Amino acid sequence: MALQAAGRRSLVDTVVEALRAQLVAGEWKVGERIPTEHALAEQLEVGRNTVREAVRVLVHAGMLRSRQGEGTFVVSAADPGAIMRGVQRAGIRDVLEVRIALEAEAARLAAVRHEPADLERMRAALDAQAHLEDEDGQPAHGNLELYADHDIAFHRAVVEAAHNTALTATYGWFSSSVREALVSALDDHAIPKIVHGDHHAVMEAIASGDPEAAERATRVLLDKPKRALETLLDGR
Repeated sequence: MALQAAGRRSLVDTVVEALRAQLVAGEWKVGERIPTEHALAEQLEVGRNTVREAVRVLVHAGMLRSRQGEGTFVVSAADPGAIMRGVQRAGIRDVLEVRIALEAEAARLAAVRHEPADLERMRAALDAQAHLEDEDGQPAHGNLELYADHDIAFHRAVVEAAHNTALTATYGWFSSSVREALVSALDDHAIPKIVHGDHHAVMEAIASGDPEAAERATRVLLDKPKRALETLLDGR
């Protein structure tokens, strides 16, 4: 199967897509070793260096894993890139619903597992955000992006306070979509603006060590924009 592409970078990308397609199709099962660089190079009619770079991309993506002296093995047949593209195409309501699921559980765990440094990070994010507000308590003109960054920093601090590696990694992967949805919401006058009292309620509930209160405060915080958005969508 010869691959034709203009330029080395394009050729590497083409090989990545070819190998990814074979992984998704189940050409090699999870746990199975894929063919050698030499065999793949012959199959795809490209150089071994091109195959090596393409395999490195898929290792970084979490689909393959290289073991020194043993070869390269299939870790997952799922394409993380496709999943990410699906998340990026999701609407604001979908993102909010996933946020509630992730952050409510994170807050519950954070109430039990948080450390003083976690609370400091939450507090610092809220203080930085407050400094960007105008007299009406709204983001000053031209500061929406930075304002959103501080808000995301607060929520990431809550998730990290759960001290669950998998949850932190999942939220970190998801947070770019959260940020895009937040910037859109901040620029929409029909969506309720951020209320610092609600954020402080989450932080205080975590600090108190009450898991139920922390989950409840998080749901209250995120349910307001969700209900407003649903009202807008229902009115269309």
